[in-house]
Amino acid sequence: MHRRHFPRTLRVIVFIIRPLLMVFTKRDWRGQEHLPEGGFVLAPNHISHVDPFLISHFMVDQGIPPRFLAKDTLMSLPVGGWILRHAEQIPVYRSTDGAAESLRAAIAAVEAGSVVAIYPEGTITRDPAAWPMTGRTGAVRVALATGKPLVPVMQWGPQAILWPYAKRPRILPRTTIHVRVGAPLDLGDFEGREITEELLREATTRLMDALTAMMSEVRGELPSTPRIDVHTLGRPRSNYRPGIDDRSDHNRRDS
Repeated sequence: MHRRHFPRTLRVIVFIIRPLLMVFTKRDWRGQEHLPEGGFVLAPNHISHVDPFLISHFMVDQGIPPRFLAKDTLMSLPVGGWILRHAEQIPVYRSTDGAAESLRAAIAAVEAGSVVAIYPEGTITRDPAAWPMTGRTGAVRVALATGKPLVPVMQWGPQAILWPYAKRPRILPRTTIHVRVGAPLDLGDFEGREITEELLREATTRLMDALTAMMSEVRGELPSTPRIDVHTLGRPRSNYRPGIDDRSDHNRRDS
């Protein structure tokens, strides 16, 4: 297996955070055999402010340096920007014209052999039961532009530590972090076709269907409401509600 490069700053972050995650979480990780060699797009669902750390833990233990998209404006911040740049995170140029142009750094990184994690929803889910929403087209766009694999990754458990948009984390008792890696999404029927918004949305729906199916398997249930459309969302609000945020294992499934 090819040994991937971990930037020094990223190694320091891992040295500090990974031992804490080993102490305060349990792990149920499956499907690692589906991870390809070389560059590809990793597409996880987004269920908590803490899940980037937890999916990064999974990536690190598979020998993959975590690289996420970050607003290009964050790269210019005095301290945070320095950390992001030296940890080799990927800027997304939101001020540019055109979605493909905004993702040029991500496309270049994947073509150069890096693994780039792109949350297809683009934000933490607003579903009351934390099911995946519809997706934005960035992950599919990068995969199609590069011809590299698009790998769906479902995570369930981070929401038990910090429910979406809640403010009070729950560290104990230890939460089991379920990760399921799906086989690379088959996008063969889209190759060679004109890249239209309709095509991108169709491919993205296929991705979100895969993530939902993997979550259904872990949770042992199906969504009971229609999928929320990310394009209709307003500003996020805290949805913490006592007794619901602290709900039973039926929706959290943390063991």
